[in-house]
Parts: sequence; C-alpha cells; structure tokens
Amino acid sequence: MKQVKDHFEKEAEIFDELIRTIIPLYKDMVNSLILALPFHRKEGMKVLDLGCGTGNISLEVKNRFPNGQITCVDLAENMINMAESKLSPYSDIEFIRADFRDLDYQEEYDAVVSSLALHHLQREEQKSFYRRINRFLKEGGVFYNADIVLGSTPYLKETYLDKWVEFMLENHSQEEVEKIWLPKHREEDFPAPLINHIQWLKEAGFHEVDVVWKYYMFGVYGGKK
Repeated sequence: MKQVKDHFEKEAEIFDELIRTIIPLYKDMVNSLILALPFHRKEGMKVLDLGCGTGNISLEVKNRFPNGQITCVDLAENMINMAESKLSPYSDIEFIRADFRDLDYQEEYDAVVSSLALHHLQREEQKSFYRRINRFLKEGGVFYNADIVLGSTPYLKETYLDKWVEFMLENHSQEEVEKIWLPKHREEDFPAPLINHIQWLKEAGFHEVDVVWKYYMFGVYGGKK
C-alpha cells in the first residue's frame, strides 16, 4: 500500500482532471452509486467514505443528501487536503488520514461507500474486508462500491482490458498508456471478477446484493446489512 500511497500523493492536484481521462463514464459511475443510496433527500444519515480521494463521492452525497454527515478516510495526505478544500463549505464532514484497514467502527454508519479504492487490497483482503464493512454498518445500512472488476472468462478479461485501453488512447499517447498506466495497473491493482464480489458480499452477511451499473471493466455494486 506504500506504493499506492506515494502514487496518489503525487497525483492529488491533478486527480480530478486525470480521472476523467482514465476511467470511462466516470460521472455516470459516480451518479449510479449515489442513486443507489436508499435515503430521503432530507435525511440526516451517517456515511463513511473509504478511500475518499479528492472528495468526489462525498461531494455528490452532500449534493443529494444535504443533511448527511460524512467521515472521509484516505491514506494520502494530499488527497485529504484536496477533499478538505473541495468540501470546505460543509461543517459536518470529518476527515481522517489513515489506512482504512485500520478502522474499527462498530455499527455506526447508515451507509459505507467507496470508489476506485478497494481493488488496491489483495483479493483475500477484499473478501475479508467486506465482513468488516458489514460490522461498520447499522442494521439495515447499505454498502456500495464503484470499482474495477474483471470478466468471468479469459476472453472477457481480455476484452474488458482492450476496451479500457481503447478509452485511454482517446486521451493519452500509446507510450504513456503502455509505460505508465498499464504498469501501474499491473503493480498496484488486484481486481476480481464481479461475480466473485457478489458472492463475497453475500458470505459477509449482505442481502439484496445487486449490480447497479457496469461498463466492461468498471462496476457499481453492493447490498444491505
């Protein structure tokens, strides 16, 4: 995770511009996650944002649920600084610089959300971390994740990767994609097939598990405690 932390410390200031050139349909993915949260607009629920980055997900939570209280957690100090700046109009957001694997909340949150963060954990860690997320939630609370996923067959895995590269080449040179973004993906990312995530969530005690949105190598999925 140190390599991941160093990577995001360096990219914090350009993250918002960069992410839209690296992740296809990024805005649609974020909107899908927010729309999945089953709360009334005026409800004052508590939300935990794991790997908050520059605060994009939390900002959209506040736009839709202005009374929501949010705890933002990220490993990179520069990301937290960017999130604090972006969310400075709000007084009901807590910022914590920490490895989210070290968190130990117990039934405190109505919702846990995450975006493009959990895939940095090794697969077995991802599986076990879903059980911890379940413990973070109050009964009836929900967890939704927007993240990188793999296809369930070798052909689909290759097809998904090809589609991702195709998108990146619309915004970046082939040299940059091959020498920067694909090596970072191979070194820092540990995605799993979407069908695995669905099974792991059910094993962790979630029900009403569903896929909210999917575009080849990227998906939004989650469930209810």
